[in-house]
Amino acid sequence: MNTMARNSADYDVIVVGARCAGAPTAMLLARQGHSVLLLERNRFPSDTLSTHWVLRPGVERLARWGLLDTLTATGCPALERISLDFDGLALSGQPTGADGPAITYAPRRTVLDGLLAEAATAAGAELREGTAVRGVLWEDGAVCGVVGQAADGREFTARARLVIGADGRNSTIARAVGAAVPVDRGPLAATAYAYWEDLPVSGVEASFQVGAGLSMWPTHGGRTVVSLTLRRERLRAWGGQHARGYREQLEAFPAVAERLRSARPAGPVRTAANLRNFYRQSHGPGWALAGDAGHHKDPIAARGISDAFTDAENLSGAVHDGLRGALPLDRSLARYQARRDTGTAAAFAFACRQSELRSVDQDLASRLRAASDDPAAVGALLGVFAGARRLEELFAGAPLRSADTR
Repeated sequence: MNTMARNSADYDVIVVGARCAGAPTAMLLARQGHSVLLLERNRFPSDTLSTHWVLRPGVERLARWGLLDTLTATGCPALERISLDFDGLALSGQPTGADGPAITYAPRRTVLDGLLAEAATAAGAELREGTAVRGVLWEDGAVCGVVGQAADGREFTARARLVIGADGRNSTIARAVGAAVPVDRGPLAATAYAYWEDLPVSGVEASFQVGAGLSMWPTHGGRTVVSLTLRRERLRAWGGQHARGYREQLEAFPAVAERLRSARPAGPVRTAANLRNFYRQSHGPGWALAGDAGHHKDPIAARGISDAFTDAENLSGAVHDGLRGALPLDRSLARYQARRDTGTAAAFAFACRQSELRSVDQDLASRLRAASDDPAAVGALLGVFAGARRLEELFAGAPLRSADTR
């Protein structure tokens, strides 16, 4: 066990992972005057597995942080419409929230993550790319820093009052601190996606049927993401022939398959079959977790980026309160986790249900039918899928109204 004095910390906070959870957390803490070391094993620009879709809460946070104009300036198209088809029950229109149209975006991670990392450094955080964290340092039963390998290959240690793991669902920090997993539904579905050229898409288009789901949205460079959700045994049956299996599965959606015949694939098919649905204990003595490191649900929900932004905002506020003495740090971090768990519970349950890829839920079918003849209700219901309204509204007894709040 490595030990060192906690009162001789090099930084207030070390954040491990500089993508959608870590970089904004570091940025917000640095803006509040804290010394922050931000460590990332990759170098930017670099890609990562992603749904791409930033739902309305994420868009609102980008705007609040002063980064939405920066994103739109990169040429990321605005998504102003959503078309949904649940086994023949179809809705299409402009999603709305309490304040009007709910515009969203689906950026390439090669663009978004670099933008967030630059914002963190502009705020004063120290970013070290190409840095692999191997473990944590302990003193008197509490985490007091990290140990790892720098970009030049040399071993290093760094000390901090708090270490935040924002290093993804297979988090090194979570493993190093032995974070408990009180909720674990395991992997429920597989995903496969690729980019396409010459495939015009008007906003978000998604279709779901028994055994499979398909989603499409435009992203940077005039390309469209075409993503499949399928049962894990179906992906295993591809036997490593992912490009062929992906194209064959697309044929289950004839209208889309026909459009793809005049389009061109751009790049390889990316797949994942072991995406667990879980909650981890996300704080302890000297440490905390953010984003997928602390909570992950199937990408069929497309909420990972927006949830990461929410974690960044809530966690940075909790850390700030704890470090400046407004609350004991452990109590402030406990409040952060409780707020996260409450705020994501409905989406977690819905994602687990949808990723089983069974027939459309009867409550959802009833809501779709009830809304279909009322444009305002259609916009409100689509606003739920865009994250502009609370997911609980899908199954509420009262009709959706334009004045409903999130």
